[in-house]
Amino acid sequence: MHGNEVLGRELLLQLSEFLCEEFRNRNQRIVRLVEGTRIHILPSMNPDGYEVAAAAQDRDISGYLVGRNNANGVDLNRNFPDLNTYIYYNEKNGGPNHHLPLPDNWKNQVEPETQAVIQWIRSLNFVLSANLHGGAVVANYPYDKSLEHRVRGFRRTANTPTPDDTLFQKLAKVYSYAHGWMHQGWNCGDYFPDGITNGASWYSLSKGMQDFNYLHTNCFEITLELSCDKFPRQEELQREWLGNREALIQFLEQVHQGIKGMVRDENYNNLVDAVISVSGINHDVTSGDHGDYFRLLLPGTYTVTATAPKFDPETVSVTVGPGEPKLVNFQLKRSTPPAAPKRRGPNSGHRGRVLPKKVQPRAARKKEMMMKQSQRVPA
Repeated sequence: MHGNEVLGRELLLQLSEFLCEEFRNRNQRIVRLVEGTRIHILPSMNPDGYEVAAAAQDRDISGYLVGRNNANGVDLNRNFPDLNTYIYYNEKNGGPNHHLPLPDNWKNQVEPETQAVIQWIRSLNFVLSANLHGGAVVANYPYDKSLEHRVRGFRRTANTPTPDDTLFQKLAKVYSYAHGWMHQGWNCGDYFPDGITNGASWYSLSKGMQDFNYLHTNCFEITLELSCDKFPRQEELQREWLGNREALIQFLEQVHQGIKGMVRDENYNNLVDAVISVSGINHDVTSGDHGDYFRLLLPGTYTVTATAPKFDPETVSVTVGPGEPKLVNFQLKRSTPPAAPKRRGPNSGHRGRVLPKKVQPRAARKKEMMMKQSQRVPA
């Protein structure tokens, strides 16, 4: 998304070719991955910026930021709607913990590239993604925006974890330790233990794509900083590919952990936007357009609940292993509305039965009245 950080673009093009070639060669690991995973690859979000950066390289023009922004001069990784402010408020005062709504006029606030990507990620039930950058060598996980207050116009750096912090650290370590040298920590003059960092702990970033994905969709995203040189020379690409190839494959494989399944009603109709909650993790996911859901989880035992409007919730206990995801389907029963209380009429009683009036002949009533009058004693 930064046009001058080009290694990620080249690696994704090479990854696409590698997956196709190895699938055709019947590499069983790649065959399983391709047949069991819906993989989307976007080599460049900012082609205009790339053209500017490439032209500068041809003219031997140095500049750390040349080509970083799009054609309108906007940094696309500072251009997504800021949802962190809302989630930090909700965590303190109560409110939704997932799928935070966008502002009504959000399309007027973002660039065309940003709008296109937002519409893309909203159109599919994405589960896991990575955003590739350059200028450092580290796997960065959310949150990117610090919870700390601003000091002299800048937001203080401070570790700002998500409710899925342990999972995000694991995802980052998977890439770091499968990478040729990222896990060593010392790179580009910086040191990151295990080659990973919480984004806000490194530096606070507002309106980034990483946090947006987590707060607005079902997608868990990390940011991969892949090279000290933002625009490496062509002769360096082979080394970089070999250093990242296994890490890219292992990261793709991480989508197959946790739980997955369908949410249906009693008649086996798919339920869209059903909420899947995990006890102890204050971040929910929802079912997609076909009633399918995916929830990344580390190995362990969890209490999982599925809810949908006008349906009774269903709760199950699930043990997740280190291998394939656990299949957990939900079948929700439609809620029965409480019966309205019946009004009791003047002649109702005896468990709601209406009793008939006692009818007497007119002569008998007249005789009875006369007897009552004769029993009265004057004062």
